[in-house]
Amino acid sequence: MKITKIKQTETKNFLQRCRTYFLTGIAVTAPIGITIYISIIFINFIDRNVKDLVPAKYNPDNYLPFDIPGTGLIVAILLLIIIGFFTASFFGKFFVKLGEKIINRLPVFRSIYNALKQVFQTVLGSSSKAFREVVLIQYPRKGIWAVAFITAKTSGEIAINLKKKYVNVFLPTTPNPTSGFLLVVPEKDLIKLKMNIEQGMKLVISGGIITPEVKKKIKRTSQRKVG
Repeated sequence: MKITKIKQTETKNFLQRCRTYFLTGIAVTAPIGITIYISIIFINFIDRNVKDLVPAKYNPDNYLPFDIPGTGLIVAILLLIIIGFFTASFFGKFFVKLGEKIINRLPVFRSIYNALKQVFQTVLGSSSKAFREVVLIQYPRKGIWAVAFITAKTSGEIAINLKKKYVNVFLPTTPNPTSGFLLVVPEKDLIKLKMNIEQGMKLVISGGIITPEVKKKIKRTSQRKVG
């Protein structure tokens, strides 16, 4: 009887270890596999839509017995660089302004274009200060804290009416940080965190599962002081 129980325990432990190893394998390979899969889909999508723009005599696929993945992506990057270079010139600025004047006369397209233009200029601009710092704010009531991002100091009409020192804060939703709320908060009511923007985003998207290493270091330091 004792031998049977030992065998059952060993079998149970073996199955538990196999289950643990299996889940560990998924945790390691799933992010890599999904990243590669999404990258392949993105590259293939760009290739399908951009390769047709390349003249046949310059397309390497016409000379090789196999297709080279990523050719369309390289062409797209080069085209964007050329467009950016042209736009920065005098004639480029002239044509952009002319195009914007035409779009601004179209009621529906005007709103869409201006909104998208502001978003891209804010996020991609070299002088952009979007998402300056990660902060904690009390939301939706006192005693409950939420992770948010400072986007800018409050200015314009809002600042004139509020008079005191306020900042614009973006409060993202979990797990989709592209949606959220714009809050105008007194700067003194914020707790600024040492983590960077990427770490703050990971914390929000994961729903608090992925805790940045910075927090652990701060916690260890505080424990040493107490000891």
